[in-house]
Amino acid sequence: MGKKPDQKNHPKEVNPSPGEDNKNIPENASIGPGTLLETPVKRRKFLALVIVGWSVFFGAIAGFLTLMARFMFPNVLFEPEMTFKVGYPDDYKIRQVDTRWKAKYGIWIVRNEEYIYALSTVCTHLGCTPNWLENERKFKCPCHGSGYKISGINFEGPAPRPLERFRIALAEDGQIRIDKTKKFQQEKGQWTDPESYLAV
Repeated sequence: MGKKPDQKNHPKEVNPSPGEDNKNIPENASIGPGTLLETPVKRRKFLALVIVGWSVFFGAIAGFLTLMARFMFPNVLFEPEMTFKVGYPDDYKIRQVDTRWKAKYGIWIVRNEEYIYALSTVCTHLGCTPNWLENERKFKCPCHGSGYKISGINFEGPAPRPLERFRIALAEDGQIRIDKTKKFQQEKGQWTDPESYLAV
């Protein structure tokens, strides 16, 4: 019988157990193009960078378009109306101060037994806006206490002169027309000007 091969010089080949070759490969690894391994984490980072990049791009475009719009359509300051109508003489009661136009046009319409006039709502002291106090029958400035009678004459506080009046007349349709481009000051004797009041 022949001799058995000497096994000392021929070590046995050990076959790896199934799956042993993949011990060092992450469980969530996937094989991409070629031989590169790409993980979902890397893909998420890439997508995040793409989203950020596009966001910056569109933000820059939006900013550019905003600047162009401001250039094409500059801010325009609209001046308040200086000439306007405030209704008919019969809309106003005798010995009453009508405050409906105070906020919109900056005037009070006052009617007495003889005529109607339009008073400015600007205090002659420092330009604040007085209030009409019906119970006290006077205009009272909340800033420094100046007081004016229903006629507009100053009688208390630091106001140096009466309230101003504006040109008033009847329009062709019978309504009262106010023209704020023309002012009348009592201390200059201008309240006697026929355009400073409307006879009724």
